[in-house]
Amino acid sequence: MTQPEAYARFRSPHEHSTAFIMPNAWDGASARLLKKAGFAAIGTSSYALAGTLGLADCAHAISRQDSVDHGALLARLTGLPINGDLEDGFGPSPEDCVATVHAAIEAGLAGLGIEDTTADPARPIHDFDTAVARIRAAALAASGRILLTGRTDNYLHGRPDPDDTLRRLSAFAEAGADVLYAPLLPDMAAIRAAVRAVAPKPLNVLIGPGVTLAELSAAGVRRVSLGGALYRCALGALKAAAGRLTEGNLAAAVAGVLPGLELGIG
Repeated sequence: MTQPEAYARFRSPHEHSTAFIMPNAWDGASARLLKKAGFAAIGTSSYALAGTLGLADCAHAISRQDSVDHGALLARLTGLPINGDLEDGFGPSPEDCVATVHAAIEAGLAGLGIEDTTADPARPIHDFDTAVARIRAAALAASGRILLTGRTDNYLHGRPDPDDTLRRLSAFAEAGADVLYAPLLPDMAAIRAAVRAVAPKPLNVLIGPGVTLAELSAAGVRRVSLGGALYRCALGALKAAAGRLTEGNLAAAVAGVLPGLELGIG
């Protein structure tokens, strides 16, 4: 599948009137299992990818090139459209974001997300005007070539400001982002407000406890991603198995082990 074909296939479900799930993989095996489960598109996760390397998910823990190469690997292994979690665009300037868009297209990705984070713990979120300028530049580079998600991380960085969050989402939509995203919106009222703020463009929501896909779809959400949740689920299973091993319960530790043939790798 060519990059333009991947882009077209990825764009299509965003134009439907119901929400779809875009799960996040962290390696080839997880991507293949998600494809086998029937998902039409997969996202990468900077959190999960960093975790596989024993790193914290801090800004630029993994380089731009390694991040897009990771997405390209998942695309080759699955033949599915891949959306790259490409952090802050790997630099503070609009030009950095443009370079990230170009790299994602060249790697064959169908979409990418760019956050308004700064990589500075003392001032974790870009000022409003700078954040909008970065998305505007990325959108110009992406237009008609790759699906751009404009993301504000206010709630992830201790800034639970609903007014500023909605202002940013709306401005990112007006600046040309194709999809809008604010992780950790606190409740359905906040989600509905975000849907209204970015309409008619689609809103991505991070999966949370106690909310069903049907409820999110009815609220106007068009895409649901999982971030590092599936990766943490896998680690939870590993922790449970390790606990059984330490107890000497060998059979229980490997009960339910997935056959290699299920992964398509022998």
